[in-house]
Amino acid sequence: MQKILSYPLSLLAYIWFLFFICLFHPIQWICFNFIGYKAHKKSVNVLSFFSVHTLYLLFSKADIENRELIPEGQPLIFVANHQGVFDIVAMGWFFRKFHLKYVNKIELGKGIPSISYNLNHGGSVLIDRKDPKQALPALKKMGEYIEKTHRSVVIYPEGTRTRDGKPKPFAASGLKILCKYAPSAYVVPVTINNSWKIFRYGSFPLGIGNKVMFSVHQPIKVSEYDFNTLFERTEKSVVNRIMP
Repeated sequence: MQKILSYPLSLLAYIWFLFFICLFHPIQWICFNFIGYKAHKKSVNVLSFFSVHTLYLLFSKADIENRELIPEGQPLIFVANHQGVFDIVAMGWFFRKFHLKYVNKIELGKGIPSISYNLNHGGSVLIDRKDPKQALPALKKMGEYIEKTHRSVVIYPEGTRTRDGKPKPFAASGLKILCKYAPSAYVVPVTINNSWKIFRYGSFPLGIGNKVMFSVHQPIKVSEYDFNTLFERTEKSVVNRIMP
């Protein structure tokens, strides 16, 4: 019965989501080209708000806990497990005050209204997973960027989203480069739960009746630990709170 109900609700959710990403594509372009970074950032924040609220059409919602743990006025590296596309838009909304940028696969930089534009012009970096040599300077540039601007970046060390919620092994290389070039940063571990259930049936229909939860853990100051210890603590913080 739940899956049958999800068909019309999924159609409404896709129409809602597509409408807003198409609407905000020219808005972003105008803000970026004629007003500047702050206006573009605000347009992305509003788009994130409407994107996250797509979940309400699926009788679902997203929530966050322990956000008060995050230090302000410091470069931040958010490290999270990855369960689905809503991870990206929800983190963009929940962490909007920290000027969140992304380390994402290069495929997302083409053909998606609003989302591709923001990734290409909003300060994020796109990684070609087939070309490690391309990734190294891009990550170096991102580390230097957040160190200088005291903004933030999110990285998903699993490399790709999991389809059943079970975490994949974390890769250390991307985080290691970010830490090297942002030595005053804090690593903020974040556990994401239930996001994968939105796509439990695939792209259509979407899962309904889920609570997607983002749990922030105690931030770790990069300069206070050797990288191996920092990486181990970060992965443990994230993985230990993933619900079966």
